[in-house]
Amino acid sequence: MRNYRSSAIRAIICLAILLPFLASSCSQKYAVDYKQLKYPTLGQIEIPQVRRVTLANGMQVFLLEDHELPLVSLSAMVRTGSVYEPADKIGLAAITGAVMRTGGTTSKTGDQIDEQLEQIAASVETGIGPNVGGASMSVLKEDVDTGLSILADVLMNPAFREDKIELAKIAHRSSIARRNDFPFSIAFREYTKLIYGPESVYARHTEYATIDNITRDDLVAFHKRFFHPNNTTLAVWGDFDAEQMTKKIEEAFKAWDKADAKPAVPSAALRAGVPQVRYEFRPTVNVIQKEEMNQSCICLGHIGGMMNDPDYFALVVMNEILGGSFTSRLFKNVRSRMGLAYAVFGVYSADYDHPGVFYVGCQTKSKSTAQAIRAMSEEVKKITEAEVTDEELALAKESYLNSFVFNFDSRAEIVRRLMIYHYFGYPEDFLQKTKDNVEKVTKADVLRVARKHLQPDKMQILAVGRPQDFDEPLSVFGQVREIDITIPQPQK
Repeated sequence: MRNYRSSAIRAIICLAILLPFLASSCSQKYAVDYKQLKYPTLGQIEIPQVRRVTLANGMQVFLLEDHELPLVSLSAMVRTGSVYEPADKIGLAAITGAVMRTGGTTSKTGDQIDEQLEQIAASVETGIGPNVGGASMSVLKEDVDTGLSILADVLMNPAFREDKIELAKIAHRSSIARRNDFPFSIAFREYTKLIYGPESVYARHTEYATIDNITRDDLVAFHKRFFHPNNTTLAVWGDFDAEQMTKKIEEAFKAWDKADAKPAVPSAALRAGVPQVRYEFRPTVNVIQKEEMNQSCICLGHIGGMMNDPDYFALVVMNEILGGSFTSRLFKNVRSRMGLAYAVFGVYSADYDHPGVFYVGCQTKSKSTAQAIRAMSEEVKKITEAEVTDEELALAKESYLNSFVFNFDSRAEIVRRLMIYHYFGYPEDFLQKTKDNVEKVTKADVLRVARKHLQPDKMQILAVGRPQDFDEPLSVFGQVREIDITIPQPQK
C-alpha cells in the first residue's frame, strides 16, 4: 500500500511539472490569431407564414399557429398614447391603462377577475405608453374562451372604480417623490428635455399637480375617444387552428361598436396625426448639482433620426462602430485606453414615428469630468472626419448580422413585429430590408451619414455631479446653465 501511495504521489508531481510545458507546446501549435478566424455566412432563415385578417368591425388580426405547447398568447395594440393627453393632466394615459384592468369591468371587480384568472393559471394585462396602448393575454389552450371573454370585457367595459384610481395615483406620487434618487435616471430624463424641449410630449413627465387634476370622468372620456375595434390590432400565437381562432375572436368582440368616424389617431402614413418635433442644433452646457455624488454622469449629443430614413441602415453600422458595442471606439479609447470610465456608451436612436435621440455618455470620477467630455467629443468628431477601417466595418456588420437570427427565435417576436410594423405604417419586410441594406453598407456610407447626421460642434452637454470637484469648470465649454430638479410640492 505504501509503495502504491509513493508511486501515485510521484506521478502527480511529474504531471504537475509537465503540464505547463505541455500546455505551452499545445498553445504554440494550435494558437490562432482571432483575426484569422473565419465564420460562415448567415444561413437562410425560414419565417413561418402569418395569417392576417380584418374583422367586420375593422379590427386587424395577425395569427400564427404554434403547436409545440398547449398555450395561447395574445397581444393588442390600440392607437393611443400619453402624447395625446392634456398638458395639465400628464399621467392620464398611464392611469387609464392601469385602471382598465385593476378597476375591473361593469360586471366584475378587478379582484374578481384576479381570482378567476388565478384559477386557470392565466393572465390579462393592460397599459398605455407614450405612443401606443396595449393589452395582453396568456392562457392554456383549453381556457382560451374564458381568457378572450375577460380580455374583451376589460377592453370594452372598464368600470374605472374610484378606489383603484386612487391607488394608481398613489403609485405615481410615490414615483415622483423618488425620481431624483438615481443620477443616471436624472441625466437621461433631463437630457431628453434638452433635446425635445421641456414641454414636448416626448419629454414631459408627471407632477403632483397633474396627477391631482385627473378625475374618473377624464379616464372614461380618454377610453371612449381611443378604444374602438377599428383602432385596434391583435396578434395571437399558440396552439390553435387559425380559422377557428378568428371566429372565437370575432365572437368575443362582436358587441364592440366600430367608431363612426376615422380612428382617433390616423394610421401612420408616416407621422400623420403624430405630434411633430422641431429641433434647433445648438451647443449648450448644462449642469445638475448632486452634492452626495463623488462621480459625474455625463450625456452629450443632439436630436437623432427616424427608422424610415434611407440613411437608417448606414447609421446602424455607424452607431455600432462609435459606441454601440464592447469593440466600439468609445469603449476602447475612453474606457480601456484612457481609463476614464467603467460605463461608456453611444446611441444614435431612431423611432418609428418621431426622431429619436443621439447621445454619448459615461460615468466618471468627478476629477476627470472635463477630460471625459473632451474625449467623447473627440470620438464623435473623428468619425465625421475620416473613413472607418476595414476591420471596424466588418466587425460592426458581423455583430449586427450574427445577432439577426435572434429576431426569429420565438413565434411571439415574429407575429408581434408584424403587428408593430402595421401599427406604424412600415412594410412587413422592413426587418429583412434592414438586414439586406446593412450588408451593403460601405466605409464611404458610414462617413457620409456621420457627416450628414452628426454635428460634434453643436452638441448639448449635461453633467450631473459636484461642479466644485470637477477637474475644470464646465464654463471652458461655454456658458453654463444650472438645471433645477426640485420637485414642485402638491398644493394643499
